[in-house]
Amino acid sequence: MENGGKMSFFNGSYDGKLDEKGRFVLPQNMRYGLVEDGKLEFAIGLGLGGCLTIYKSSLIKKMMEKFQAKQHLAKYQKFFTLFFSTLHFTSCDKLGRINLPTRLKEAADIGKEIIIAGVLNKIEIWPKQVYERNLKNLLEGKDPELDLAKLTEEAFQLLADEEDEDNDRQ
Repeated sequence: MENGGKMSFFNGSYDGKLDEKGRFVLPQNMRYGLVEDGKLEFAIGLGLGGCLTIYKSSLIKKMMEKFQAKQHLAKYQKFFTLFFSTLHFTSCDKLGRINLPTRLKEAADIGKEIIIAGVLNKIEIWPKQVYERNLKNLLEGKDPELDLAKLTEEAFQLLADEEDEDNDRQ
């Protein structure tokens, strides 16, 4: 993502707590990364692996345009229904708080403590215990689906593949 000539993306993780009204404070650097056309507006929806995801408005627009072309395919109907019916457009209040809709909190089994994680072009909201368990299992090699060394190698290979494609084009 380009932002005035400099690259921007979301990274880092932060501990958060939901107040009695179901609100949490989004870290300031993440709020700045969500601003588009001078407005702090975004969408919260279901994410992968049991988290909630905050999407920039422009990303939702791109996703919607691509999904619309496939909306009549039966195999995607349940996904589209669940994804778009739970997508919530919102903003932060003056203190940087975001209200999590009850349906989304329940879907992700979010209690009082959360982890807010920056992940490239989106922000993920995890139940703290799930995030910490996933991180521990990944680092200790306890999850057979998550071989850290293999995943790291494959992820960096994506970069090499792209460099090869760039060189082929020149």
